[in-house]
Amino acid sequence: METLNAAELLAALGHESRLAIFRLLVEAGPEGINASAIGEQLGMAPATLSFHLAHLSRVGLITGERESRFIHYSANYGTMDDLIAFLTHNCCQGNACLPQTACCDTTEKRRAKAGKKA
Repeated sequence: METLNAAELLAALGHESRLAIFRLLVEAGPEGINASAIGEQLGMAPATLSFHLAHLSRVGLITGERESRFIHYSANYGTMDDLIAFLTHNCCQGNACLPQTACCDTTEKRRAKAGKKA
């Protein structure tokens, strides 16, 4: 991941509403949630929600899939995974300073760890 791309993703998550939307979608899992349910759960007006969903979608943090007249949104776990790997790559010059990231400072390690849990 390029630094500019990481900065763009972090900037998108730097807004309270977008961060809340993204966290809700991450918690929802790969099946995601439709837009009206997101608005209800977060208490957001449709126009405001639409604006934030478009921004998160534009930077690649979420994806939207049309189901008849509704749009179903889900987190883009690949992009999230790449961002986490970028942020933790060679953390503390390779020393295990962050216990929760020591075993998963690369995409490959995180995916291997996730596979062991399943």
